[in-house]
Amino acid sequence: MKASSPKETTHFGYQEIPLQEKAGRVAQVFHSVANRYDLMNDLMSAGLHRLWKRLTIAQCQARPGQTLLDVASGTGDLAAALAKKIGKTGQVILTDINESMLARGRERMLNQGLVGNISYVLANAEDLPFPSQTFDRVTIAFGLRNVTQQEKALESMHRVLKPGGKLLILEFSHLTLPWLQKWYDLYSFHIIPKLGEWVTQDRESYDYLVESIRMHPKQERLKGMMEAVGLEDVTYHNFTGGVVALHQGYKY
Repeated sequence: MKASSPKETTHFGYQEIPLQEKAGRVAQVFHSVANRYDLMNDLMSAGLHRLWKRLTIAQCQARPGQTLLDVASGTGDLAAALAKKIGKTGQVILTDINESMLARGRERMLNQGLVGNISYVLANAEDLPFPSQTFDRVTIAFGLRNVTQQEKALESMHRVLKPGGKLLILEFSHLTLPWLQKWYDLYSFHIIPKLGEWVTQDRESYDYLVESIRMHPKQERLKGMMEAVGLEDVTYHNFTGGVVALHQGYKY
């Protein structure tokens, strides 16, 4: 009798769960925090997330008329800035797997008067519903660590890039300053969950978000994963001592 294959699992924070459960668990987290997501980002990072995103936008080098894709767009910080860069002749598509976050992003765009060159698609990063070689730039900020199968997402993002296009991944990463680790852990595991409990009445979601950062691939490993799907000239830059890293790679 043939033995059954072991059940495929993945991590949800520090928990090991069946592979097919992660997307639903992550969805619950972001449904819960969507309305206070921007406020929590400001509080958790002391506003630094805005600087990290500005640096990413500068590296994107978006030009008028280009077609851009912002994956796991959340409330649309990157997409809003990019829409202004590409002008009326360009197009930015926001995608997110979570309806609450996508709706929040659309609301923010409308409130800023950003219409005409922006559209919204509910989509899984692992299987983007766009033709191959569609986009000049693909961005994903603070979303890759929540994806169940990151390799599939990288393959999908590579597929939809045009030749000469660039993928930019901004994500929490791993410290390059060992002396800071103790204080960073103290802040991450004790202060951030308390902030989440106070602001969103949901400590568990922020326990997960902190743990998910620790489970995310280190900088060199993510670089290798990008190269494995066909991206070239892959580089990364650490911000704030490795709290965050920006990875970039080209499709030729």
